[in-house]
Amino acid sequence: MFDRLNSFLCSVPGSVLNLLFLAFWLWMLIDCLMNQPSSPEKIVWVLVIILLPCLGALLYFFLKKPKRPI
Repeated sequence: MFDRLNSFLCSVPGSVLNLLFLAFWLWMLIDCLMNQPSSPEKIVWVLVIILLPCLGALLYFFLKKPKRPI
């Protein structure tokens, strides 16, 4: 019984983190597709976000997103 409870409690935080990361990744991908002007740079950013999901989304967030006025 405790093994099942332990595995459930360990899997819930992992699932929540995965869902949060998926939401962040989709947000960065959609932001790039909607707000970047059509150029070769946009294609590169989309490929970086898709091919390197974790690193690409974080790089786009810190390097590209803050440069636009809010």
